[in-house]
Amino acid sequence: MTGSPDSPQPAKTGTLVLAGTPIGDVSDAPPRLAQELAAADVVAAEDTRRMKRLTQALGVQVGGRVVSYFEGNEAARTPELVEALAGGARVLLVTDAGMPSVSDPGYRLVAAAVERDIRVTAVPGPSAVLTALALSGLPVDRFCFEGFLPRKAGERLSRLKDVADERRTLVYFEAPHRLDDTLAAMVEAFGATRRAAVCRELTKTYEEVRRGPLKELAEWAADGVRGEITVVVEGAPERSGDDLTPDELVRRVRVREEAGERRKEAIAAVAADAGLPKRTVFDAVVAAKNAARQTP
Repeated sequence: MTGSPDSPQPAKTGTLVLAGTPIGDVSDAPPRLAQELAAADVVAAEDTRRMKRLTQALGVQVGGRVVSYFEGNEAARTPELVEALAGGARVLLVTDAGMPSVSDPGYRLVAAAVERDIRVTAVPGPSAVLTALALSGLPVDRFCFEGFLPRKAGERLSRLKDVADERRTLVYFEAPHRLDDTLAAMVEAFGATRRAAVCRELTKTYEEVRRGPLKELAEWAADGVRGEITVVVEGAPERSGDDLTPDELVRRVRVREEAGERRKEAIAAVAADAGLPKRTVFDAVVAAKNAARQTP
């Protein structure tokens, strides 16, 4: 049944647009980016000064209100932006480089918009993750993105050890002043001979891709490296159960336990992954436990 002309009409909600921005070369900006910058009611930018330089380079005039949206104010500003969206505004979110919410501000706003049944769309653009993968020379059919590692050495090493057996190619972002420590930790967690690629300043004037074993890359980075960094690491080699020592089986069980699995479940999962009987893994765990008790 159609309502009368005087009946209240349902409020029309707005649209949240996540816009990819160039990771280096401004000419890589997608054509729709300029259109969205001009049409948005609100532009939320990780760095308003960098966004201004981008708009000047693109020759576009921002039509709406510009607000900052970065790690320090993300939690506080999200409700304000959601209310604007609920009121019908078109909100454009841009971060300094690449895609919003991928190791950048944005996840909170997307989640809050989805919760309110507000439309979310995207202007796809350059990606340091995919660009580094393509240039790395490593397998790209299966990969996982691990973002930034923890800054503290112990937490960083623990995180790396958690994925030491991951068979997919791994991709990390890293700050240049921490690259040497990160590569050294990767040598410890993954082994000196695991292949990797350090991609620096992608699409920029001084773009560089260094490929080689982790130990070799760690030695190179010890002298200091500048620029935006993406590290791509080869996945763990496939090993049969016969190649795994009891100590390695125990280590794998321990990693799963530390991640929250019960010991019984961890043993079953490790055995399944290795193609071994559960009894073999169980015996290795019990032997390690007894040896630890006997150590003075």
